[in-house]
Amino acid sequence: MINKSFSSLLLTILLTVLPCSWVQAHFGMLISQSNTVSQDTRTMKLTLAFAHPFSGIGMDMEKPARFFVDKGGKQVDLTDGLQPVQVMGHQGWQADYRFRRPGVYVFAVEPKPYWEPSENLYIKHYSKTIVAAFGADQGWSHPIGLKTEIVPLLRPFGNYSGNTVVGQVFFNGKPVPHAEVEVEFYNKGRFTAPTPYHETQIVLADGQGVFCFSCPQAGWWGFAALREADFQLKGPDGKDKAVELGAVLWLYMDSWQSIP
Repeated sequence: MINKSFSSLLLTILLTVLPCSWVQAHFGMLISQSNTVSQDTRTMKLTLAFAHPFSGIGMDMEKPARFFVDKGGKQVDLTDGLQPVQVMGHQGWQADYRFRRPGVYVFAVEPKPYWEPSENLYIKHYSKTIVAAFGADQGWSHPIGLKTEIVPLLRPFGNYSGNTVVGQVFFNGKPVPHAEVEVEFYNKGRFTAPTPYHETQIVLADGQGVFCFSCPQAGWWGFAALREADFQLKGPDGKDKAVELGAVLWLYMDSWQSIP
């Protein structure tokens, strides 16, 4: 029989640990300096990381398996241009990209699997963000061939905070019915969540994988549709382990500008 003192100690541990860990969603991050390009800002820095974006807790990210840009279906590999950088105190990556022609540019990253011992599985998030250059606004609503991805159905640039993001989740090129999508704000220490539940929002897609979410603050918002992969990988103990795949899309919401 468990004595009362041990039971009290166990309860104290559970109450201490659970509120801090139950909503710590992982997000692959792909953040550009801006989501639009003008003649004055032809070169842009892009940052890749793996983190809990609201709480600002980073994790080390290996150099990705692939980092590329898609423009009109033509893809250019950018992996060799990645440089190591610290993001939230952990290993991340950066690259500079120079825009030369008008168009809509979809940047995407395929990371190497991340081993998460607390969940006894691997995590692999395919992340992307979309940048419009020199006034172009066509070609943003198509998949780019990732194993899993979110395709925006709201134009992914030129949006105000408060706008409703609409997206569709795909896996192996097909819509994912009733996908669960986690939504998190890249907080940068700006706000405190009323409760742990508020850090990661949850929305369910419909039967065609379409979801919507209204973003209440200006800044970067991440949308992650998670599912178990159709393959396994060998864990550190040599046994087959499940792999969590994430389709992650990052969008920026602008604040309203006052008239001078």
